[in-house]
Parts: sequence; C-alpha cells; structure tokens
Amino acid sequence: MSRERIIRNRPDRNKFNPDANLPFELRLEDFESAMQDVYDFFYDVNVLLVSKGFQRLDKMLRPAIMSGVLSDMIAASLAKHSRTLVQNRYFNGHPDLIVQGRYPNDAVKAGSHGVEIKTTRKAGGAVGTHGARNQWMCVFVYEIDDVTEPAMRRRPMAFTEIYLSRVTIADFRKNPRGELGTRTATLHRLGIAKLRANWVYRLAQTTQI
Repeated sequence: MSRERIIRNRPDRNKFNPDANLPFELRLEDFESAMQDVYDFFYDVNVLLVSKGFQRLDKMLRPAIMSGVLSDMIAASLAKHSRTLVQNRYFNGHPDLIVQGRYPNDAVKAGSHGVEIKTTRKAGGAVGTHGARNQWMCVFVYEIDDVTEPAMRRRPMAFTEIYLSRVTIADFRKNPRGELGTRTATLHRLGIAKLRANWVYRLAQTTQI
C-alpha cells in the first residue's frame, strides 16, 4: 500500500514585508527561523507517524489543541531567535514574550512590555482573546489541507499570514458569554484593519473587511 508522502515546508522569503514595523528589535529573519522550526518539527514527527501507519499530527489534533500547540511552539522559537525577547515564565502569564530582564525572574502575570502570540485558521487574523488589552499582538494564520484526495497528496501545514500590531482596549469588542460563562474579546472592524496594516508575511491578498 502506498504511504502518504511527507513534504518539508519552507517559508517563502519573497512574501515577507520589508516595511513592517517590528518592535523590540525583532527581525524578519526571526519570524522566518521560527516558521522553519515549526515546519521541521511537523516534518520529522509526520514522517515517523506515517511510517507507523498513523495520520499526520496536524490531522490528528483537534483545531483548538492545534492552535495552542502552534502558539506555544512559535513563542518558544521566537524567543530563541530574538535579540531581546524571552518567554514569560509566569504560568499562563501575559504576554507570551517579554523583554528580557524587564520583570523579576522574567515572569509577570500581566505585563505591558512584550508580544502576545495568537494562531488561527481564520484568514485575515481575526482571533478571540480572553480580554481586551493594550498590547503588541502577533497573529499567525495557518492552513491545513484536509480536503485533497487521495490524502497522500495533501500539502503540509503552512503559515499563510502573519500580522503584528500595537492594539489598544478601544480596538476590541466584547463577545457574548459562552455556555461556560467565559467572556472573550475580539478586535472590531477598525481594530482588525489596524492589525492587518502592519503585515509581516502574506502568501496572498487577505479577505477584504
């Protein structure tokens, strides 16, 4: 029986925005390296899984879990390649990346000097948060090919858009409470426009708002 062929994905260097405003001495190369780290991980893991007769990891994981895994991996990798940012050592602290040495033990429950990392499959970067904040927010949009048949021809997971912008509380709208009583916030129309204006990476034109 023919096995699914696993392809190692790579960022397209021509799709980065040389005019992007990058805070905290971040570089486009940092984003490229972080993306490649994630691609390499999924390639290595998927080669092993498929060789054992299992599905690809990105196919096995539920969407919410996949987004969480990607957010954690991107934060760790950006911290590794960044010149000034480190991972926030406070459990579930905000933001995910903070300026090294700015907070005691590089840990803060709610800080303002750093970058929050979000991932979503929604084109354009609209993503829910646990509350409106004044923050630098970075959104990675990714896609998973789960429709091409036969499955062995499916494309690898890919980041299609990256946005990074300084947003404020006024840029958010509050969402209705869910069944569990959790209330989230999402950038409203003008907030999304602000986020998209400072795009870092984009494979294609985004959906118009």
